[in-house]
Parts: sequence; structure tokens; C-alpha cells
Amino acid sequence: MTKLDFWQVTDDPVEKVVALIAKRVRDEGARLLVVSADAAQRESISRALWQAGPESFLAHGEAGATGAERQPILLSDDVAAPNGASHLVLADGRFREAAGFARVFLLFPPDGAPHAREAWSAQDGREDVERAYFAQENGRWVKKR
Repeated sequence: MTKLDFWQVTDDPVEKVVALIAKRVRDEGARLLVVSADAAQRESISRALWQAGPESFLAHGEAGATGAERQPILLSDDVAAPNGASHLVLADGRFREAAGFARVFLLFPPDGAPHAREAWSAQDGREDVERAYFAQENGRWVKKR
């Protein structure tokens, strides 16, 4: 069973949301793959992970780099997870089918809602996917569905 979470990002920058998810995933002892087709966005996410603070430093690397398979958090433009990640963040708002992940987070801005709805509807009838929708309210993430 894959948990597929749709997170509509309205209050915080995507980089901050990715860092929040990454910390939670690492606290669970799991590995994470963060995917964005936008190299500039991946760089911005990388900076946010480095600057998470000394108590929550989030070690990570870029796919294709030496030692990528050892990274607890890997940034990539592809859903292949050489680091054995069980969790996936689709940071650029673009849904991609990705098998083998326990949990997938699709982050999207309000103007990306039509594409997110299409991705949601495409999961109708799938017994191997459990969907949830989250929105930001007063700085907190609230499960809506």
C-alpha cells in the first residue's frame, strides 16, 4: 500500500515544506528522494536542507554524484532512488507514477490544483493507494480528506 499525500502549498516556500517533510522522514529512520525537474529549485531545496539548523541538520546529496546511494536524502530530476528511499517528495508540482515507495508527497501551489485534481482522479479505484489531501491553515498542515 502506498500513501499518496497531496499538499497544497500556500503559506510557506516549497523549500521549507520539503525540509519539514525531510526531518519527519529522517526522524522515522527512513530515506527520502526529492524530485524536481527544475535545477534551480533543487538548489534552493539543498540550501534549505543545509540551513535547517544544527539540531536538525539534514544531510543530503544530488543524484549522479559520487556516493549518492549512501545519502539519506537525495535530490534528483528522476524518480529512480539509488539511495533506496522509501519516501518520495514531488517538489515541482508535477505528478509522476512511482512504484516502490511507501509514501509519496505531491507538493503543489494553488495554480497547480487542476493538475493535482487530475492526478487525484487518476488514482480512483486503486486499492494499492491511500490518498489524503493537506492544506495550510494558520501556519499548520491540516488533513482535509
